[in-house]
Amino acid sequence: MPASSAFPLSIVRRYWPWLVLLILLGGAFFWWQGKGSGAPAGGPGMGPGMGRGAWGGVTPVRVATVSQGDFAVYLKALGTVSALNTVSVRSRVAGELVELGFSEGQTVQQGQLLARIDPRPYAVAVQQAEGALAQTQAQLRNAEQELRRYQQLAEDDSIARQTLDSQRALVEQYRGQLKSSQASLAEARLNLQFTRISAPLSGRAGLRQVDVGNLVGANDSTPLLTITQTQPIAVQFTLAESLLPQLIEAVRAGQRLPVEAWDRSEQQRLASGELLSMDNQIDATTGTLRFKAQFANQDEHLLPNQFVNVRVLARTLKDSLLLPVAAVQFGNQGNFVFVVKDQQVSLRAVEVGPSDERHSVILSGLSVGEQVVLEGTDRLKDGARVEVVEGLSKPASEAAPGPRPGQGEGAGRGPRG
Repeated sequence: MPASSAFPLSIVRRYWPWLVLLILLGGAFFWWQGKGSGAPAGGPGMGPGMGRGAWGGVTPVRVATVSQGDFAVYLKALGTVSALNTVSVRSRVAGELVELGFSEGQTVQQGQLLARIDPRPYAVAVQQAEGALAQTQAQLRNAEQELRRYQQLAEDDSIARQTLDSQRALVEQYRGQLKSSQASLAEARLNLQFTRISAPLSGRAGLRQVDVGNLVGANDSTPLLTITQTQPIAVQFTLAESLLPQLIEAVRAGQRLPVEAWDRSEQQRLASGELLSMDNQIDATTGTLRFKAQFANQDEHLLPNQFVNVRVLARTLKDSLLLPVAAVQFGNQGNFVFVVKDQQVSLRAVEVGPSDERHSVILSGLSVGEQVVLEGTDRLKDGARVEVVEGLSKPASEAAPGPRPGQGEGAGRGPRG
């Protein structure tokens, strides 16, 4: 090795641990400077109480005021729309289908002509029954006249008693034949009426199953059409037995409980009605009880076999303390909120009642008018100083989709956590 390079190499070997240590200290210093100036207090990755509020600084928060009002407790369920009445229209006499008096999908009225069977054979049958009746009536009149003559002769003992009895029996026979002929005529006339098939109820006609010109039989398995009554219409749904006590109590008290039908996404209310009836036993397999609600369905938003979300108004809590759902926090000791007073927060335990998508009912722990932190709770601890600001985001009552305040599931739902 040349002598010129030996001296620097020996120097490096002697002092290299100190050089490495100096480099590490410089890197640590620059890393600490960058972390302290670039990460905001209370930013992502910092736990509760580690922001500016935890170190004595002022934390910006948005607050909500505890209000008082009525809270409607709704029970939610998934329901199936069913026609209040469904009729399969069939012909009661056999013959050729000569006329259809409806359009597919048309709304028909009770008594409206739907179809007509060839009436000519049945008109002939009526004439035959009328002729048979006239013949029987003539025979009866003749027999009755003979009986009166025999009775006069019997008073003078001019005829045998047996002849009089035989004539009486003949009169009774013709009277029986007269009733039979009258019944045959009535049946023939009824069959003639049955050639005109009318709507048994008002509703919406379905697709026709038989075309004009086909021969149909009496009470064929294939109906001519089906009529469903959609005004009013029914919705069937089930509720768990744990939710039944308050609902059954209201039903037995004669209250007409309002019911709402919502679409699958629960964004649009389709119809409003009332609870109609309930089943008489609980399904042991599912632990639920079936209910039926009725809707006027004037705009026909509900169709048979449609799936809807059902909301039953079980009760209304009067003058309840209401708070946005987002303001209620949950910890090891249960539900709590941060109450703001004099630019300082205090942690306070609360008891939460029914809730919906937007509000919770506060049973205890707060008073009307108190201000509670709605946003910024992740940067707070008990006693932290805060600055109330506006415009961080929309209020919970505006941002949360769903029904108006005071609606939602509520019943059967425990304190928020």
